[in-house]
Amino acid sequence: MVGSSSTKQGLSSWIGAATATRTTVEFDKNGAVSGGDSPSHSGNFTDVNLGFGEGAISAAGAAVLSAILVNPLDVAKTRLQAQAAGVPYDSLCNLGHLNSNTVLTGVKYNSSGTRAVLGAEPTCSPDSFRYKGTLDVFYKVIRQEGFTRLWRGTNASLTLAIPSVAIYLPLYDIFRNSVEEYTLRNIPIATPYVPLVAGSLARSIACITCYPVELARTRMQAFKDTKNGVKPPGVWKTLVGVVSPVNSVNSYQNSMQTYRLLWTGLGAQLARDVPFSAICWSTLEPVRRKLLGMVGDEASATTVFGANFSAGFVAGILAASATCPLDVARTRRQIENDPERALRMTTRQTLVEIWRDGGFKGFFAGVGPRVARAGPSVGIVVSFYEVVKYCLSHRHMHRQSEGADL
Repeated sequence: MVGSSSTKQGLSSWIGAATATRTTVEFDKNGAVSGGDSPSHSGNFTDVNLGFGEGAISAAGAAVLSAILVNPLDVAKTRLQAQAAGVPYDSLCNLGHLNSNTVLTGVKYNSSGTRAVLGAEPTCSPDSFRYKGTLDVFYKVIRQEGFTRLWRGTNASLTLAIPSVAIYLPLYDIFRNSVEEYTLRNIPIATPYVPLVAGSLARSIACITCYPVELARTRMQAFKDTKNGVKPPGVWKTLVGVVSPVNSVNSYQNSMQTYRLLWTGLGAQLARDVPFSAICWSTLEPVRRKLLGMVGDEASATTVFGANFSAGFVAGILAASATCPLDVARTRRQIENDPERALRMTTRQTLVEIWRDGGFKGFFAGVGPRVARAGPSVGIVVSFYEVVKYCLSHRHMHRQSEGADL
């Protein structure tokens, strides 16, 4: 990463190129930039790493920007996946409205594999509400709910993004640097896998810590309420709605079971996020190292941004495509409204259900907006984070050079 320590001596070049666990972009005392695979010059370079607090702030800023820009694609992806799971958008003309508590209760599969409301006779064309693709979601959400509803769940996204990414990226740096130092000394052959391990560990901790807000965001984006003049529930009311149904059910009076519902689908979330991070970082690190190596001594904030955004864009697309089936399973588990079934279901059972309902195609419901969202999202977060590190490193070196002149 930008501002990290120089390339280790004695490490064979193919390992350095493959891992890119420490992208070399450093400054000499005159402010000149060294980049890529250049060897370190003892005494002429200073390694400046962000502290956890600085890293958290810069990562959170990147997450806010990303969450606002790509939220409409997140809404489109969630609506398409929820529709495939059985949320009856095409039956809203019969219901008058569909609120956040009307999930999979009281619906059944018809012969085409979708679900229809029991006892309801269609009074309008199903095409009026059924989504056919990403652009169709945009069109119908704007027409039926208003333009601002494309940013439904943005407050949850911001609530989630700030602590999640502020934990994720700094922890990734810490784990990567620590594990790399160990492998370089003891197991050099394992060094190429450091980004995979560090990314998986950091993402797991961030995911578990912030999961209830992730659950609220998915439910807020999946369901719509057509009641005029009624403000849709926010994060807190959505989470209260998750646990409140069990309060009246005798078999779920146990408080531990009740609040387990706030982590419904955590297994599916981890099953998606851990391989996503592993694929993402093991792709991103060597790509951006290669790009920064091509720049060489001409590295600047612009080239650091370009290299990280390009590498993040490619890595995000690949990781999102590969983990889409697990994302579909996660969404289906998070929108389940039957408490007993939600606590009983496993990720494996959910995947079997998806196969039974939609076949192979069902595993890739919403893949278009998911991939379109992941590329720029990863690119924005990583490039913003790295540019902040670059600028702070440059400022630090400038102060050092001024001190040396005095």
